[in-house]
Amino acid sequence: MTSQTVLWMFPALLGLIFLGFPVAFSMMIAALGFGLMRFGGTLVHQFAQRIDDIATNYVLGAIPLFIFMGSILERAGIAERLFDALYMWTRRLPGGLAIAALLMCTIFAAASGVVGATETLVGMLAIPAMMKRHYDNKLISGTICAGGSLGTIIPPSVPVIVLAPIATLPIGDLLAGILFPGLMMSGLFILYILIACAVKPSLAPPDPEPDPRSLAEKIRFTLSALVPPAFLIFTVLGTLFTGLATPTEAAACGSFGVLLLALLYRRLTWSLLFQAAKQTVSLTAMILAIVLAGGMFAGVFFASGGMTATKGVLDAFGLSPWSIMAVILIITFILGFIVDSISLILIIVPIAIPLIKGFGIDPLWFAVVMLVVLQTSYLTPPMSPSIFYLRAIAPPSIRLQDMYWGVIPFILCQIVVLALLLFFPALATWLPKVMYS
Repeated sequence: MTSQTVLWMFPALLGLIFLGFPVAFSMMIAALGFGLMRFGGTLVHQFAQRIDDIATNYVLGAIPLFIFMGSILERAGIAERLFDALYMWTRRLPGGLAIAALLMCTIFAAASGVVGATETLVGMLAIPAMMKRHYDNKLISGTICAGGSLGTIIPPSVPVIVLAPIATLPIGDLLAGILFPGLMMSGLFILYILIACAVKPSLAPPDPEPDPRSLAEKIRFTLSALVPPAFLIFTVLGTLFTGLATPTEAAACGSFGVLLLALLYRRLTWSLLFQAAKQTVSLTAMILAIVLAGGMFAGVFFASGGMTATKGVLDAFGLSPWSIMAVILIITFILGFIVDSISLILIIVPIAIPLIKGFGIDPLWFAVVMLVVLQTSYLTPPMSPSIFYLRAIAPPSIRLQDMYWGVIPFILCQIVVLALLLFFPALATWLPKVMYS
């Protein structure tokens, strides 16, 4: 098999995915087929080495711990009180319920880093409340989908934990790099809701009932609801950013913290622990199977001269470094419709990062830009995973058409953040330099 032939690994992989094979099995089959053609029986040793690398990767140990955190948060009753506390302060603002939902998505994204869990949890709380107050279905759909997508771009993020070792980037640098873009995106989402609901009040009719609680009662209730998740966020991000813990240790601290919170809320039962552990094992097995398959696929590609062939094709087209980066990002955006974020990272990053480094482009900045593109793809119709999550929890009165139209303004907000990152790279690189210089 020549170095040019190895480029057919990607069409073969996409063909298997379109035929309905799971992504992990598709990558394994493609790696096995092309690997046997190139290396024969010695391929077994290469695969065994990949399995050992994944099994002994300390950073990947954070994945089940963060999933466990999200599972406990989903079941421990912390969300209900927090949502009530946030809405208590935003109810007089235009679109107050939607703003409270987005604030809650931001907080839970920073507490657990699990995208699907955040969207499902906040959606189940906020959708009935917004429908009761006759909020526009498009605004409801866009708010929940956009808020749920923040788990990709606000640390700690499970896709970042997978991406960092593949891109050979310090995970602390990458988590710090996505902090500003993630908060900017959340702020733009809230700003859009404020402006849209102020200009067109019919999108979110104001709540006619005044809050009977005094200021002192509001402050007490807010502290009781906000301190526990704030403690959890500090336990994870505080220990991580201050250098007191590695990502895996920070995730372990967070898991212990969420168990303490569940105990304080008197929700910690054997049934809750069993359900959380069951979900953790299931999701972790799926993610690590994809990571292992991606390692096999990348190993065969590189060992067969795939990078040399890729550079040869790009040189033949005479593309500039920035044009090549644009092509990579466009491919990432398109594949994001059909491939989940972790699988996509494992397919694209092993090839993209060496190319980017070879052209003198900062790989940390590129990784942050790529995560924003992934998040935009996650929200963009027609194959938006975020919309699929919403369909699972939304009532029939919220139609698919409402979801498609509802996410468009939030996608425009994501494009604004992407443009700012492209023109001002320091938004992604300044904080890591300050924190880890």
